[in-house]
Formats: sequence, C-alpha cells, structure tokens
Amino acid sequence: MSPAKKHDKFTLVSELAKRRGFFWPSFEIYGGVGGFVTYGPLGALLKKRIEDKFRDFFIRRFGFFEIESPVIMPGKVFEASGHVDHFKEPMVECLQCHRKFRADHLLEEFANMPSIETEKLSLEEIKTIIEKNDIHCPDCGGNFGEPRHFLTMFTTTIGPYSDAVGYGRPEAAQGIFVEFKRLHELSRGRLPFGVVQIGHALRNEISPRQGLIRLREFTIIDLEFFFDPENPNCLFLKEVENETLRLLLAETRLKGSEETVELTVKEALEKGYIKVDWQAFFMVLAKRFMSSLGVPPEKQRFIEKLDWEKAHYAIQSFDQEVYLDRWGWTEVSGHAYRTDYDLKQHMEFSGVDMQIFKPTEKPIETEEIQIKPVAAKIGPFFKKDAAKIIELLSRVDVVAMKESLAQKGFYMLEGFKILPEHVEIVRRKKVEHGKRFVPHVVEPSFGSDRLVYITLEYAYRVRENRVVLSLPRGIAPIQIGVYPLVSRDGLPEKAEEVYRMLLDEGFYVEYDESGSIGRRYARADEIGVPLGVTIDYQTLKDNTVTLRDRDSWKQVRNKVEVLPNLLRKYFRYELDFGSLGEPVKA
Repeated sequence: MSPAKKHDKFTLVSELAKRRGFFWPSFEIYGGVGGFVTYGPLGALLKKRIEDKFRDFFIRRFGFFEIESPVIMPGKVFEASGHVDHFKEPMVECLQCHRKFRADHLLEEFANMPSIETEKLSLEEIKTIIEKNDIHCPDCGGNFGEPRHFLTMFTTTIGPYSDAVGYGRPEAAQGIFVEFKRLHELSRGRLPFGVVQIGHALRNEISPRQGLIRLREFTIIDLEFFFDPENPNCLFLKEVENETLRLLLAETRLKGSEETVELTVKEALEKGYIKVDWQAFFMVLAKRFMSSLGVPPEKQRFIEKLDWEKAHYAIQSFDQEVYLDRWGWTEVSGHAYRTDYDLKQHMEFSGVDMQIFKPTEKPIETEEIQIKPVAAKIGPFFKKDAAKIIELLSRVDVVAMKESLAQKGFYMLEGFKILPEHVEIVRRKKVEHGKRFVPHVVEPSFGSDRLVYITLEYAYRVRENRVVLSLPRGIAPIQIGVYPLVSRDGLPEKAEEVYRMLLDEGFYVEYDESGSIGRRYARADEIGVPLGVTIDYQTLKDNTVTLRDRDSWKQVRNKVEVLPNLLRKYFRYELDFGSLGEPVKA
C-alpha cells in the first residue's frame, strides 16, 4: 500500500517531519507537553525562508518598518488593548481524569455544530448542549463539570513584586501600537506607513491537538498599516483592482450557506463588501503570498467574520482560509480593520497623545464659544470653593450651560448653583493651519508555524511509491545536493571541490556519498532538495556535471564553472530547469 493511502496528509506530513528533522513535539524525554514543538535543522531553515519571503512580499517592496519588541509586557498594556477582558475561551473539566477541553471544540466535534453557532453560546447554553448530546470526556469517558471561562494569556510577575503583573503577548501588534509615536517620528511624519513585527507569541490554549496549527508558543507575523481615514485610498490599487478574490460573505453565512462569490477587487469595493481599499490590497498580497508557497488560488478563500466572531478591536474582519486534508478550511491569516481603537485606548490609559497633525492647504477660520469665569463674582460668592468652581468650569459643556442659564436662570455644577453673573460667555475666532487626528489601522496577521505546515502539506507528493516533497525552490531549506557517482577513483575529491565552490557562492548545499546514487536521490527528494549535482567519470574529463530535477526527475548537463550564475537565476525564477544545460538522454 502506498504512503498516500495509509493515512491522511496530516499524519504523513507529521511522520515525515519527525523522521527527517523538520519538527517534532517538544520535551519528548519527559512525555511531551501539548502545544509546543521543536524545529529541527530543516524545519528551522524552512521557517526562516518562509518568513524571508514574507519580508520580500510585504516589507521590502513598500519600504515598511520591521521592529522587535518584548514578549513579556506590563499588564496595563493588555488592559488598555482589551485583551484582559476579551481573551477568554469556554472550558470544561472532566470530573474523573481532570483533563480540560475547549467547550466549543467539543460541541463542533461531538455535536456536529458549526463554529458559526458555537462562538456565540453562553456558558449555560454550552452546558445544556453537552448534557443533551450526552458528551463525555474523549479520553476516559467521564462527565464534565460546570463550563467556565479561561484567560488564554500566560500571566507572570515582572520582578520580585507580585503586584507588578505582566502577560506573555498573545499577538505582536501591541508592541507596535505602544511605540507608534516614536515610529511615526522615524517615518519623518509621513502617512500612510506600515510596521511589521515577526516574533514569538504565547497563548495558553486549553487543549491544543492540531500540531503546528494550534500551539501555545508560536511565531506570529503582524503588520499594522496606519493611514488617514479621510484619505483611505490605496496608492497601489490600480495594480490589483482586476485581481479576483473568493469571498464567503457574512450575509451568506447567516443564511447557512458556504457559497463563495468570486469578484474583482474593484467590484468588491464598489459593492461595499470590503470597507477599505488598503484592506483589499493586503488581501490580494496574502493570496499571492500563499500561491508562492504552493497553495493554488482555488484552495484559498476569504471568509467574513460575523459580529460575534470578530475580535473586540475590529469593525470588519476576513480570515484567509486554506483547505487542508484533515482539518478542512483552516485559517492562515486574519485581515482586520481595527480603525483607531488601539491608539485611542493607549492614549486614554497612558495619557500620551497619539494624534498626528495634518496641515491644510489654506488656514481654516472657526468660531468657538468659551466660558470665562468672572473671578470677582465667584470669589465672594463661593469663598473656599471658588478655586474648585473655576476648575470645574473649564470642563463644562458650553452649549448645555448656555441653554440652562437662558431657560432656568442658573446652571447646576456638581451641587453648586452657577448664576449668569458668575460667568461670561464669549465668542472667539480661531485660525487653524491643520487638524489633529488619530490614524486608522488595517492589519494582516499570519501564523508562521501554520505557514510551515501548510507549505509541507501542499508540497507532499507520492511518485512511484516514493515521497517527493515538492517545496517551491525559493524556500527549500537545502537548495542543492552534491553527489559523487561512486566513492572511489577521485570522484569524492572532485565532488568536495564542487560542494565547497557552491557553498562559497552562497547556496545552501548538502554533500552525500552514502549508499547508491538512487538512494541518495530518494533521500533528497523526501526533504525537498530541488536540484542534484552528480559528479561522474565524465566530470573528470571535461569538468561537466549532471543536474537532476527533483520533481520531473529529468537531467541536464553543463560545465561546473557556469553553475553559480545559472543557479542564482534559477532560484530567482529567472530560468526554468530546461535552461540549465543540455538534456541527458535516458
């Protein structure tokens, strides 16, 4: 039986990943801990390559910033952001074995409820459905206790003081928002601009059981793009307006349907399905990015989140989903229109002004009504409370006071009766040369670990009962394998020479002379090495080598001295395999 038929792709990829050193469960010698993985030599390289490709797609081409901020943050940051109040999941505990489970995941798995229904349930409703469907612990069959909410942020203390509460960040975005003022200065005051952070995040998941898809410690990629809400037009819209997006809209989901619509970006914006130009632009980039990792467009879609599914900071959200063999449609990136929520929250909690100044072409003349306390009247009338009255008057609603004085002849101010002679209401003209405002934000956010798994699943092939990992050549952890045909007659020495030359030219190269050449090709195919360079007896005569393509198994021949330039073009997708040399007859 072929490997493809024995198990689903998730099992096959996980077995391959462990066997060949891409990734495996952490702490295996202690029995393992769910939600943590260790990347091996190949996995660490693959993950780095994918993140570098993201940098090329989303940072380098647009001159965005990349920063690195702490993983542990003061509690005040996440009180301001709303995570302390909102980052909670429903949990149930088995009364027999005391294992804990995400309650909504149990309902999806054992009551066949879609997530569109489970996400809006109260704890009482969850309890009723568990009892009605006779759902028991998947591990021991025990009964569950009362459902409760669980804060999914890791909590710690900063320093030796128990009241200095800190949290492991569940996202990297807040590290950008709290540094906005300095970042805006570094951008020389320009708007729009984008800031990216790629780094570890922590979520104390209740029962992660999906490998790289759901982890407690993972790498997140957050891009926060700041723009003027009065000028939200995307500078690059013309480049993407005819690109199509597959959308599963909220109104369709509310009808119980999963039917997608395929629209151009221009149509989606004109119909109001996507609220902001920049949001649509980043969705197109995300689609192209996933295609570059090997996921065809027909296996991608964008699903609009319903009101109760959206994060507390978003007024519109789309999840980019990719179809996976075991999990079905699975989120790979989130696209949220966060408006000015985060910056305003940090303004309020920190007391630091996050507004920016926008000059106008012409001065704007406005008239404002002001309250001017008459100290000569307030002092004798209110005596010791006079200073307090004057301070309170600075915060009064002018229109409300004016109406009350006109209608009642007085205005009540926190228990004090203010009479017309105590204040003077004046009109003043003011000339402004601009205005201050808080920028709005759209955010594409990716999970780097999910990208690794999805890339591996879509690269996994079986050919003639052999596993071939058809990784896109631009992200393959090992680019070239160098092989002497046999381990004698000077071939290993020549192969070492070629190997060292390619290393010095900057390629990631593996040298292998163990076993038959067929076995070495098979090992290289299984870890996704795009090209093999074989040194044979002909090499000793004319300094030519055979180049073998991983996916087609075709071979071409060319001289050693031309390899560096040709291979650089090949890995930049400027040449295809057939352009690397003369075909070798089978």
